Amino acid sequence: MSDSNPDQYPAAQIHEKRSFQWIWLIPIIAGLIAAYLAWQAISREGPGITLQFRTGDGLTAGQTKVKHKAVDLGTVRSIRLSPDMTHVNVRVDMTRDATAVLTDQARFWVVRPRLTTSSVSGLDTLVSGSYIELDPGQSRGKSETDFVGLEEPPAVRSDEPGHTFDLTADRIGSLSSGSPVFYRDIAVGEMLGYDLGPNGRGVTMHAFIRAPFDGYVRQNTHFWNASGVTFSLGAQGVKIQLESLQALLSGGIAFDVPKDSVETPASPAGTKFTLYGDEAAADAAGYRKQIPFVTYFEGSVRGLAVGSAVELYGIQIGDVTGVKLQFDPSDTSTRVKVELQLQPERILDVDQIDHSKLIDIARTLVGRGLRLQLRTANYLTGQMVLAMDYFPNKQPPDVVMEGDAIVLPNTNGGLDSITTNLSDIAAKLGKLPLDEIAKNLNDTLRGVSQLANGPELKQALQALSSTMSSTQELIRKVDVGATPFLKRLPEIAQSLQAAVDHASRLISSADSGYGEKSEFKRDLQRLLVQAGDTARSVRLLADYLDQHPDALLRGRTERSGER
Repeated sequence: MSDSNPDQYPAAQIHEKRSFQWIWLIPIIAGLIAAYLAWQAISREGPGITLQFRTGDGLTAGQTKVKHKAVDLGTVRSIRLSPDMTHVNVRVDMTRDATAVLTDQARFWVVRPRLTTSSVSGLDTLVSGSYIELDPGQSRGKSETDFVGLEEPPAVRSDEPGHTFDLTADRIGSLSSGSPVFYRDIAVGEMLGYDLGPNGRGVTMHAFIRAPFDGYVRQNTHFWNASGVTFSLGAQGVKIQLESLQALLSGGIAFDVPKDSVETPASPAGTKFTLYGDEAAADAAGYRKQIPFVTYFEGSVRGLAVGSAVELYGIQIGDVTGVKLQFDPSDTSTRVKVELQLQPERILDVDQIDHSKLIDIARTLVGRGLRLQLRTANYLTGQMVLAMDYFPNKQPPDVVMEGDAIVLPNTNGGLDSITTNLSDIAAKLGKLPLDEIAKNLNDTLRGVSQLANGPELKQALQALSSTMSSTQELIRKVDVGATPFLKRLPEIAQSLQAAVDHASRLISSADSGYGEKSEFKRDLQRLLVQAGDTARSVRLLADYLDQHPDALLRGRTERSGER
């Protein structure tokens, strides 16, 4: 019944097999790249670590890198405050390459711009931004994921060749971490840090010296504090010594090797040395032989301190090692104990030093007058030195030993001697009867005052005044009466001179008439000589009376007779 029309059904269509669509390569490649990146990220991913810093200044989550020698080793993931709000905890995702160096020897610090007295660092971060630097350490330790970051960069990296030495001193002075170490004015290292000694006494400083200069540190090497500027005033004038500008700002340490230690082997790392206060103290320590002495002063030793020089004829042969005030309760006496040491190598060869005969030599020298004496080394600062000199007239005391030290006598000197002399003068003046002398002087002055104000002196003065007036009147009258005569004296003298001239001419004519050897000629010559003397006497008399008219009254006095 169902007649169906085959035309009512659609005709079947047969499609051809289509080719691959290239458009699908894009998501496939993207997926492969994503898978590769994911695999690479997973393969490079290292452990996560936590760094503890005081502040998060300069750090940014997702941007700040952890680097070692400018190679990225990690990225900061998060920065959070600690629960007690005292520091920040920085979470860092490290790479797999950093796994081997994440040990307890590793150190981390933030590299940012820093300006200190010893150095300027981190200026490149002004453009690139701050980052965290990693120093893996010198040795491999156990693995670690929690670290306490350094607030300051370490002075020396672990991969820098060199050695670290320990320097001991009483105080650190102006030294600090980063202070340079000099060898012959060349910066060869720097100070890493310092530790206090037991019970807070003394300081141990750690100084790093780079290779190859660490090979110059030998057994007898001497280190000294080269900080600041050194002024000295001596016979050669003012001397100013400055190690370097850096040492002036941040302090510095210098060292040198004695000549007799140049061939000795280099000291190993960690060797301890003494840090002396200055170069002079370091040089003095280079003398291997030290002879201890002691002396006691009964007076002031102001200006004498530890390190003061001990001199013989102006040449230093030792130094003062101790100055201490001693009090004896039994007799309530005080004195100053001065300890000193002499370096005999300054004046003798090592083979000439015989310690067994030191006490005998000291007794001989003291018997010849050897004494210690305080002398002023600098009048501006008041610095004193301890001088050895000979005083032959001194009574030699007995020289004894006090432990290992020889006790030497001393004598006053310098300002102390002047003070003692002034005290003796003051004591002698105090013994004078000044009160009695003053009383007698007052009585004498009182008698003189009574005599000066008495009527007798006034009457005598009045009489003397009358006498002087009478004398002046007499002289005036004599002067008036003698004036005409005195005026005629020159005329008389001229007349006499004319007579002498006539007589001379007469003698000439007589000589021509009577001969040279006649008696008449000799008589005339004697007459003329006498006449000449008379004329000269009259002239002198006229001149004298003209100058001293009072001579007619008083006569020729002793004073006028000197003429």
